[in-house]
Amino acid sequence: MEEIKNQNVTVISPASGLNLLKLKELWAYRELLYFLIWRDIKVRYKQTAVGWAWAVIQPFTAMVIFSIFFGKLAHISSEGLPYPIFAYAALVPWTYFANSLTQATNSLVEHRAVITKVYFPRLILPLSSVLGGLVDFCIAFLVLIGMMFFYHIVPSPGLWTAPFFLLLLIITAFSSSLWLAALNVEYRDVRYAVGFLVQIWLFASPVVYSATIVPLKWRFFYGLNPMVAVIEGFRYALLGGEFPHAGMLITSACTVVSFLIAGLFYFQRLEENFADVV
Repeated sequence: MEEIKNQNVTVISPASGLNLLKLKELWAYRELLYFLIWRDIKVRYKQTAVGWAWAVIQPFTAMVIFSIFFGKLAHISSEGLPYPIFAYAALVPWTYFANSLTQATNSLVEHRAVITKVYFPRLILPLSSVLGGLVDFCIAFLVLIGMMFFYHIVPSPGLWTAPFFLLLLIITAFSSSLWLAALNVEYRDVRYAVGFLVQIWLFASPVVYSATIVPLKWRFFYGLNPMVAVIEGFRYALLGGEFPHAGMLITSACTVVSFLIAGLFYFQRLEENFADVV
C-alpha cells in the first residue's frame, strides 16, 4: 500500500481564550450568512395568505387588546400619550425580540443535517435568525411612524439615540439566543420552555406599563432586565418625555454586555459537541 506523504492537513478546533468571535472566520463565511438571512426572509411568509402583513398583525393585535384591557379598563398610566401608540412603541421592539429568540433557539436543531456534514462557524445560525428578523421590525416600525402622524406626535429631540437602542435590542436578542440555542441542542424541551419564558418576560418588561411605576430605589435592580432599557429608550427616542433613569439604563447595558460575553463562552464550550449531539 503506497503511503501518501506531504499531504496538507487542516485541523479545525473551537475558539479559545479571547478569540471568541473569530471575526476573520465570520467574515470569510459572510456569504453563507447572507444566504441564510435571505432564505429565512423568503421562506418565512411563503404560501401565506397575507404575507408580509403578519409582521404588523402580531404587534397591532396585541396593541388593540392591551389598549382595551390595560388602557380603557385598568386605566394604566401612559405618561400623557394615547395608550395605543404608547403600547405599540413598546411592542415593535418586543415582538422583534420575542420572534428572534424563538427562531434562534431552534436554529441549530433545524440545521442538524448541515452541522453534521460541513464545518462553518456555528454562530452564524443564531446570528442569521436575529438579523433576519430586522425586516419584520422595519415593516412594523413604518406603521409606528404612521401612527405618530395620526396622533400628531412629533419625534422627540432624542431621536438620535434610537440607533443606540436598536443596537442594544439586537445584542440582547443575540446574547439570549446563544444560551437557548446551545441548550436546545442537548435538551430539546428548551424550545417548549421558550414560549413560557417569553410570556413571563413580557410582563416583567415595561410594555403595557411605564417603568416609572417602579419605585426609584428599585429601578437599579429592575434594570437587570435588559429589555427595560430597550423599551423605555425607544419610547423616549420616538415619543419624547422624560429621559429614562440613568442608573436603570446603565444596569441594562452592563447586563447585556455581561450576558453576551458569558453566552459566547458557553456557546464555545458546547460547540465542539454539536455535531455529535444534534
